[in-house]
Amino acid sequence: MSHTVKKSAIFSAAVLMISPALAQRDFSDVEIKTTAVGEGIYMLEGAGGNIGLSVGEDGAFVIDDQFAPLAERIVTAIENVSEEPVAFVVNTHWHGDHTGGNEAMGGMGAHIVAHDNVRQRLKEGLTRAGGNTTPPAPDAALPVITFSHAMSFYWNGNDIRIWHPENAHTDGDAIIFFKNANIVHMGDVFFNGNYPYVDLESGGDLDGYIATHEKVLGKIDDETKIIPGHGALASKADLQRTLDMLKDVRSRIQALIDDGMSEEDAVAADPLADLNADWGQGFISGERMTRTAYRSLSAE
Repeated sequence: MSHTVKKSAIFSAAVLMISPALAQRDFSDVEIKTTAVGEGIYMLEGAGGNIGLSVGEDGAFVIDDQFAPLAERIVTAIENVSEEPVAFVVNTHWHGDHTGGNEAMGGMGAHIVAHDNVRQRLKEGLTRAGGNTTPPAPDAALPVITFSHAMSFYWNGNDIRIWHPENAHTDGDAIIFFKNANIVHMGDVFFNGNYPYVDLESGGDLDGYIATHEKVLGKIDDETKIIPGHGALASKADLQRTLDMLKDVRSRIQALIDDGMSEEDAVAADPLADLNADWGQGFISGERMTRTAYRSLSAE
C-alpha cells in the first residue's frame, strides 16, 4: 500500500468515528492558514482551536489537532513546512475541536501526549446537564503518554516546558512554553478578544482561569508571542487586557452574589452590558459569561 493510499485510509477511518452532530457540520470551505511565529514554529488556523507546530530535523511537534474531518488538510499544511513526519501531538485539553485529529495523527505514527485527566475524559465521554453528549473516543485517539504536573521535551533545538495549571478552562489543561523561542501556547486558557469558555462540567473554574493568566504573565515579557486557543496571535499586553476584563467580570458578579441575587436575577441585571460590544461577540455571550461566572463563584 502506498503512503498516499495509507494516509487516505487513515483519514477516512477517523472521519467515520465522528459524532452525528459533528457529521452535520460543513467543513468543506475550511482552509488551513499557516503563520510563522518564530524560527521553525508556526500557528495553524482552520476551524476549532489554534494549532501550534514546531518543525525541524527531530520531527514535527504539534499542539492540538482540531476536528477529525480536517486531519488530511492539517497534515498537508504540516508537510508544506516540514520534511519530517509528526512525532508528537500534545493536547492542551480534551475538547473535540482540539483532539479530533488524534486518531488520524496516531494512526500515522504520532505519539499523543496530554494530562492524565484528558485521557480519562476522552475515554469516558460526557453527558452534560442539558443532554448534549460527547461519546467516548476510540482507543486509537487516546493519549499514550500522560503527565500529572509537568513535563519537558528537548526537541528541534527548543526546551519545551509543559505544565498543568489547577482547574482553569477544564481539569486537564496544559500550557506549553518554547523557552528558547519565547513562545507560549495557552490552549483555551486564553481566548484572545472574547469572553472565554470556562467549562464547569469538565472541572473548569473562573478563579483558576484568572490565576493561570496571572501565572503566565509572571513568566513572560513584552517580546513573548502567545498562541491562544482561539483568536489572533497575541502579546503580553493582550493577555493582560483579558485578565483585567476577567477580574472586572468576577468583581461584578461576586457583588451580585453577595447581595443575595439568584442566578436569574443576576442575568436580568445585565451586569456586563457595557463590556459585551468588545468581549461578547464570540462563542460566549454576555449572558452566558454571567451565568458561568455566577455558577463558578457560587459553587461550594
